[in-house]
Amino acid sequence: MSEQLDRLAESHGIQGAYISELGERHVISDDAKARLLRALGVDPDSGEPGSFDEAQDQATKSCSLPPFVKRRTWGVACQVYSLRSDRSLGLGDFEDLAKLAEIAAGAGASFVGVNPLHALFLADPGRFSPYSPSSRRFLNPLYIAIDTVEGGAELVAEMRTTQSSRLEAVQGDLVDYPAVGALKRELLKTVFDRRKEAILGEEPFQLFVAGAGDALRDFALFEALSEHMVASGQYAGWHSWPEEYRDPRSEAVQAFARDNEHAVLFHQWLQYLAEDQLAAAQARAKTAGMAIGLYLDFAVGVAPDGADTWADPELTVRGARIGSPPDMFNSSGQDWGIAPLSPRGLAERDFRPLLESFNALMRNAGAIRIDHAMGLARLWWIPQGSDATGGGYVRFPLGRTVDAVAEASQTHGCLVIGEDLGTVPPGFRHAMSEAHILSYRVLYFERHGDVGFLAPSAYPEAALACISTHDLPTLTGWWKGTDMQLRADTGRQDRAATERNMEERKRDRRALILALKEAAVLPEEFDRVADGEESLPDDMPTSLAEAIHRFMARTPSYLLAVQLDDMVGSEKQPNLPGTTDEYPNWRIRSGVRLEDLDSNQRFQSLAAAMREERPETA
Repeated sequence: MSEQLDRLAESHGIQGAYISELGERHVISDDAKARLLRALGVDPDSGEPGSFDEAQDQATKSCSLPPFVKRRTWGVACQVYSLRSDRSLGLGDFEDLAKLAEIAAGAGASFVGVNPLHALFLADPGRFSPYSPSSRRFLNPLYIAIDTVEGGAELVAEMRTTQSSRLEAVQGDLVDYPAVGALKRELLKTVFDRRKEAILGEEPFQLFVAGAGDALRDFALFEALSEHMVASGQYAGWHSWPEEYRDPRSEAVQAFARDNEHAVLFHQWLQYLAEDQLAAAQARAKTAGMAIGLYLDFAVGVAPDGADTWADPELTVRGARIGSPPDMFNSSGQDWGIAPLSPRGLAERDFRPLLESFNALMRNAGAIRIDHAMGLARLWWIPQGSDATGGGYVRFPLGRTVDAVAEASQTHGCLVIGEDLGTVPPGFRHAMSEAHILSYRVLYFERHGDVGFLAPSAYPEAALACISTHDLPTLTGWWKGTDMQLRADTGRQDRAATERNMEERKRDRRALILALKEAAVLPEEFDRVADGEESLPDDMPTSLAEAIHRFMARTPSYLLAVQLDDMVGSEKQPNLPGTTDEYPNWRIRSGVRLEDLDSNQRFQSLAAAMREERPETA
């Protein structure tokens, strides 16, 4: 091992070793250090030392933490695309989100948490993972409720009469993104073409465009160019485009902008509509009585060939991807295929780009969740030519990144939750607590070693507690072992491992029953189960689901997120990590329409239990 290489790597923020989630020390190889240095633009043999300074790990600001949060509130978490209603067109939209917020507020909830709403690739709706966005500064236009746009209701009504089969074709149990994307883009384009002159003359639109400035112009230009490229047989992402179009300041791109001003304006208008409808959803949530309102999600990074990396290539690193190291759940680690931000690029701009991204998200939110919050301190980079096992952690100055989050939080009075699951660096959770960034605690992981579940009293106050997440089985799925069967069905584990895991899950279920009894929330009919006199039920009855939610509601954690899927008894989880086509990730629609939630017995039962455990006046 070269001491010179070690010093060079450390001076550029590359960690030579790290502690795993099991407490084991792992040292990264010299080859990984050399590759990571090259990704940072540094020659590993003769490069100049970097300026990474551990003194910058100290934050000077803290996030907003309104006093009402300490009342221990609860909210509903969902995937917006999954919402189903009589009026929406094949996937949930901002009107559905606003309606859910009003329903949840009436049931006593203080917030509605959702998946990332970041802009994806409108020219290629098949790229639909919300955690691999084209831009974190802008919104996904597919969430626009067309029937609430002037001229849109009439157009949709006309289509219901003349093309009813086309509308019916997108109303299946899985979102058909290509079909929905084509349909909604066609409708929106028709509205825009019919009302273009009036739209361009509307003062709110003009003010929005002026306020968003060059960032919006660049994004809309990317979207227009992306559509042009797809129509020409290219891909939506810019890595495949002809060389002269890969530079947003090139003469070819400027000529395209002049010749296609109408298309650029169309995409600016889409962002105006999306922003306006999201703001309206937040306003309706607050008017309905929610203390927090919308709880939005911030993805850990962006697609390497999307709008953000095209418009500002110096801000990201092309020679590496973000992922995670090998751990107890993924022995080969994970490669998320996401472009990392450049530590040097951020520092040279005083971390303003990060601040601007958080400002864009927080202005329409009462709370946000930072996906993989450890990314504020470090990220697992996978250099070109390596898989996830050949990566290493590259550090960011935690004090500077937290200060950016905190400044935006204070500006907008927005709560911040940091998803701190996985390999958490020493001292990270303490730093988050000091900055008033709430922790994220999931029932499945809050354990006494490998056996019992922690009592509610063991959960921290400064946290959001939940039973499950989008990457984990629903409560019903966990109880039935659906996640394990899925891993077997998709070839991710063999039969022996599946049988072993099923036996472990049986022990976990019994341990949870015992924890419920200890917490005095177990229904009487399960006393004999707890005493070992009866077998565990195969299915998850509503009474047991309610007891588990009461168990979580009794934690001292400030916030409790209840999955909509669990409130309606869904068995299917939104995403199965590590799969692509083997499982319908990010496509599963709710089995219960919004119009039916008021009469859904399980939804109302769990909501009533939450009101009892966490009353608004507590």
